[in-house]
Amino acid sequence: MATTYDFPSDLLAGQEELHQVRAELSALLKRLPWSVVPLDGFSDDNGWRKVERPASPGWTADEQAEVEKLRQREHELAVFVSTHRYWSELAGSERVAARSQLKHAHEVPPEETGGTP
Repeated sequence: MATTYDFPSDLLAGQEELHQVRAELSALLKRLPWSVVPLDGFSDDNGWRKVERPASPGWTADEQAEVEKLRQREHELAVFVSTHRYWSELAGSERVAARSQLKHAHEVPPEETGGTP
């Protein structure tokens, strides 16, 4: 049985917000045009695989600001989580195991959902 860790509430909240910000940023980037600045479309089949892109209208100033805001928040949260004082209480492989467990702390364990482990 894996060791369970008693993570502080601020560390859990920081990790959860980090997951949310990363999901929001990923969804936003998937919706935006492939190029930040307006560019013509292209087709290139000289490489190991064919690459095609339609013309890109570029990102608006608001879209650029939203991406920058999310990236900045993601950075702040990543620094907060990775440098939290809690990690100084653990040593070596225990710290690695705890950090790995923290990344999945927001997930519902299979036994609570009725699934099999």
